[in-house]
Amino acid sequence: MNVWRSPAEPVHAEAPVLFLDRDGVLVVDKHYLSDPAEVEIIRGVPAALARAREAGFRLVGVSNQSGLGRGMFDEAALAAVMERMDELLAAEGVELDAFYYCPHAPEDDCRCRKPRPGLLEEAGKTFRWDPRASWVIGDKVDDVCLGRGAGMGAIHVATGHGAGHRKRVLDTWGADPMVLIATDLPGAIATVLDRLPGSAP
Repeated sequence: MNVWRSPAEPVHAEAPVLFLDRDGVLVVDKHYLSDPAEVEIIRGVPAALARAREAGFRLVGVSNQSGLGRGMFDEAALAAVMERMDELLAAEGVELDAFYYCPHAPEDDCRCRKPRPGLLEEAGKTFRWDPRASWVIGDKVDDVCLGRGAGMGAIHVATGHGAGHRKRVLDTWGADPMVLIATDLPGAIATVLDRLPGSAP
């Protein structure tokens, strides 16, 4: 697994974390995005991230980037895309605390490709969080699997591949109160904040 950004030293204070998929959640999914000129932040995402940070959440990206393992783009292209995403978020006054990604193809059978827990294990070297107060937000079944497998809540969004994965999510976790449904990341974060103790009914 690889790290795009992470604090140089472990952060010892525990805080709730939002683990965020990238393509289809933070940025418009362009199918193996490799051109920084095509990076487009999904509407409402920066403001929603800022609200989450104000509420005390850390913001950590966790992303499968199998385009690397498939040879569709290289690390330099991924870096250029990430730099552009960071630039666009920074222009709106927000940034991620860390970003971890799996560079492998599915057939590599690695531990870091979601829904396996390697990306969370890597994040755990730096951050401490209470799984009961933290969430994974993504547009695919694998994101929900990742969150529930780690004892966290999961929110499935309809952006990106979400519409195509929604039925399976509902069929598998429809009765699970810790699997929630949202239209997009702003909706997901609003749902999380509404559930915080002391939130207005």
